[in-house]
Amino acid sequence: MAAPTRSIMVFVTCKSPAEAKRIARAAVKKHLAACGSVFDATCTSIYRWKGRIEQARETQLLLKTTRSLFPRLEAEVRRLHGYDVPEIVAVPIVAGSVPYLAWLRKNVEVRAVRPRATRRNRRQ
Repeated sequence: MAAPTRSIMVFVTCKSPAEAKRIARAAVKKHLAACGSVFDATCTSIYRWKGRIEQARETQLLLKTTRSLFPRLEAEVRRLHGYDVPEIVAVPIVAGSVPYLAWLRKNVEVRAVRPRATRRNRRQ
């Protein structure tokens, strides 16, 4: 088996396909995820909330990124998500297609690095 990768998949349950697409687009635009897959078919989630058993129709979002970007991706999801406590769960990608994993890294890590201060934008 191949060595473990630094890549992860992040599962986010959203209240609607529109919310999932908005989060995915923002994450990809900001280079926090290389790809966001929105499963348009809704699922039924059954869960405990504030002491009661609840049921809701939800949409699953799957974001592909790297471990190092998880904190920033989590913050972005929280900023855009409508739930008080959104599901944001990361699982490691233990193996995968070498070209795909290279593409994933190329589309997140290099561009997601914060710009370095220059004389023009450095505070005096």
